[in-house]
Amino acid sequence: MDGSGSLTRSGLRGREAAIEKLQALIDSVARTGSGALALIQGEPGIGKTTLLAEAVTRAEAAGFSAGLGKADELHHIVPLSSLAACILHGDQPLVSGDALVDLARHHDQRIWLVERLAEAIEARAADAPVLIALDDVQWADPLSRFALKQLPALLRTSPVLWMLTGRPEPAEPASEVVAAATGNLPTVDVPLGPLSSEAIGQLADDEMGAAVDERIRDLLDGAGGNPFLAVEMLAGLRTAEASGELVPPGLVVGVRGRLKSLRPGTLRFLQMGAVLGRRFGFHDAAGLHGQPSDTLIAALEEAVRAGLLDDDGDHLVFRHDLLRQAVYVDIPPSARRALHRDAAHRLVSGGHQLLDAVPHILKGALPGDEEAVALLRRAADDVLPVTPGLAADLMTRALELLPSARPLRFAVGEKAIICLTRAGRNREALAIGDRLLADRPPLEEFSRLQAALGGALWNMDLAEELRRRAETALAIGGATPEVEAKLAALRALALSRDRDLVVAREAGESALRAATAVGDREAHILALSALGEIAQNAGENAVALERFTALSAVDPAFLPEEIVAHVHVDDFESGERLLLRAADNAGVTRQAMLLWAQGQYDLGLGRLDDAEADFLTMERLEDDVRVPVQQVNARVIRSRIALLRGDREAARQHLAAARERLAVKPNPGNTAAVRFLEAVHAEADGDVHLAVDKIRQVQRQGSFMRWRLLRDWIDSAIRMALRGADHELAEDLAAQAKAHAERNPAVPSATGIAAQALGLVQNDPAMLERSVTLLKASPRPLVRASAYADLGQALLAAGRKAQAVAALTHAGSTFAESGADAAAARVQRDLERAGAGGHRAAAIRRPVQGWEALTASEKRVARLVAEGHTNRSAADLLVVSPHTVNTHLTSVFRKLSVNSRVQLANLVRALPEG
Repeated sequence: MDGSGSLTRSGLRGREAAIEKLQALIDSVARTGSGALALIQGEPGIGKTTLLAEAVTRAEAAGFSAGLGKADELHHIVPLSSLAACILHGDQPLVSGDALVDLARHHDQRIWLVERLAEAIEARAADAPVLIALDDVQWADPLSRFALKQLPALLRTSPVLWMLTGRPEPAEPASEVVAAATGNLPTVDVPLGPLSSEAIGQLADDEMGAAVDERIRDLLDGAGGNPFLAVEMLAGLRTAEASGELVPPGLVVGVRGRLKSLRPGTLRFLQMGAVLGRRFGFHDAAGLHGQPSDTLIAALEEAVRAGLLDDDGDHLVFRHDLLRQAVYVDIPPSARRALHRDAAHRLVSGGHQLLDAVPHILKGALPGDEEAVALLRRAADDVLPVTPGLAADLMTRALELLPSARPLRFAVGEKAIICLTRAGRNREALAIGDRLLADRPPLEEFSRLQAALGGALWNMDLAEELRRRAETALAIGGATPEVEAKLAALRALALSRDRDLVVAREAGESALRAATAVGDREAHILALSALGEIAQNAGENAVALERFTALSAVDPAFLPEEIVAHVHVDDFESGERLLLRAADNAGVTRQAMLLWAQGQYDLGLGRLDDAEADFLTMERLEDDVRVPVQQVNARVIRSRIALLRGDREAARQHLAAARERLAVKPNPGNTAAVRFLEAVHAEADGDVHLAVDKIRQVQRQGSFMRWRLLRDWIDSAIRMALRGADHELAEDLAAQAKAHAERNPAVPSATGIAAQALGLVQNDPAMLERSVTLLKASPRPLVRASAYADLGQALLAAGRKAQAVAALTHAGSTFAESGADAAAARVQRDLERAGAGGHRAAAIRRPVQGWEALTASEKRVARLVAEGHTNRSAADLLVVSPHTVNTHLTSVFRKLSVNSRVQLANLVRALPEG
């Protein structure tokens, strides 16, 4: 095997099959230019680290840029520390230290951070294949785990090989990474079991040569096929023979035999190091030992000579975690706990990062330790922006340390609720809040807890409960002005879901005045959010735009809401300008919500392919961060897009997914949207009566036009009502469309749709002609096409064939240009019934495979990538998210049956000119 190195090294005996499997993967990534992932699993000491090092050596010999890092059990809190160890490895790190520091400054956006890491690794992979190897992934910090779940799939089209090692327990970190990669790129499992007796015998020969007799071979059976334990037992035998002592019995003969040969001071020094972790500082161990550093030099030298520690000049490292564990377990449990607590204090006072001390606090703090609670609160503040789940864990632990009688418990509980809500663990937040409220806190703490619970209640769609709690807290009194302003804003937000939006608006205005008076930013944001929601639900689009513009000025993270508000008033030019601004400031914008805004923009302009990609990418990002906000509405829209295209199977799948997600977020708007979609499907299946019944259910959820998602689809609902002979329902819907237009007289789509609705109900070609005239000023091609189709049918019924054919032809071509093939086909059938088949446009159904199967956006992405662009540079040119580029690229690879950028580039170069 080329570049294989010797397989006689300890730990590689008996691993020929595993080496061959990893070598094949290295060769495949180098040959195909596409990504892959390998997971090496086995018990401690089984040879994972040695095998991984061998794979890195072979990859480097094959021309790979390799990064090798190791996660550590006691250093798994610092965000990105595990992955940083990989990408900063060696003389030519995959990412420079300065670049990583710059990334860390923006780590409050996990998705943005992953994008930038992917960009840096992709750029390196353009020059040479890349190997990223992480040992002991089970100890990886939360942010590294998050990144590892995203990056392999994001980089699957580049020659990037991921190799991880992990133990069977805890299995979750490794299994999460593999599950995320499965189906996106090749994944290989490399399980390492016990070595055979023959391999252990060969290993013993390697270590001791001719000195290995049958007595030793019998003793090695106690290693259970574990190569590390076997080597340690052999080292113990050498120590025992040199000292003339009897060999201690049992599996620990090696490690404990060597420890017993150490001087007591050296063993104590090692115990201090074992408390600090596998990797520790000499001065830190001396401080924990309570001895001056110079008095421990002899102990350090003896530990290194005994092969227990390595000294890299900066840190001391136990040569294997099993060695550390052997030292650690001999410390009495009560002493271990006290030493961890002392270690936390010394690390913080010694200038270490607070997060370095947190693992020791978690292991050493006792109930009532308020200093530990304070440190956990500070640590939670540090990690909340980037790993809210970890912050939530730290705060729940802090709360556990406080007896119920401690007044501090309520403040800590408030912070725990906030962290849990940010982590999407809303039910836990509510449960903790209710337990604390049951302890009868003072009035000020009562109001603070209720305000803190507002986010969880809103996320859980418990608007009525949120209103009740806010009103109760306001009525009881005792809140500070800032908290009172927050409660008022939360009440207004809850009322945005109520039927009486006049009362809601008054509450919102009052809350905004209160927030402004006290100068509380959070209350100000909540009040503006509430007023924006209220205005949109009332159909007052200009007012909503004013509110959301003010909101994004206060907090740029709400720029997506402003973009959508511009789209609702048909101001797509401003929407595009803001999307460009968001692309330049992606690190401060909520990425999933920005994709929702991009999807609304593309959908409005009739770009069905792009809108589908936007909503698909948005859903994936919401899944990644576990914050499902728009998934119901996105699935409703994707189902309608599929129906417009004529893909009934995909449309049904999206409907089923929308129903599943509705169970998680059953608010009135989501319910109305799903019921409407069910009506559309019922009509498509020929069940008009069921369709009408579903529209009636929508009405019972509240005024149909109130729900912003459905306003542009009112014509479909009216046609269902008319086909079902429910003229009263049709008139009611048309009246809502008229009222909506009156509230939005400057919005061409609103006024045009209102005229279209009235023309349908009255079967009035003149009113439908007026609708078409009004909609000429609308930037929404699908809305215009629908109005032209209705006009054409009405003109046909009136016997005005020539005008009808012109209107229907215009409708069909507009539908076809947007990719709405099924809608275009329906119009074509109307033309054929009118005897105008010769007017048929040359509509060619897009194939499933091959270059012509690609959408226009996919072709643009494919050509850019073939030219050598990274996902980031292609995204910058196309003014979309790199995640959207990745979505397009995934589709490109599937349709073209290619697996790498190299293959794609070859295919594109072979295409005919033009």
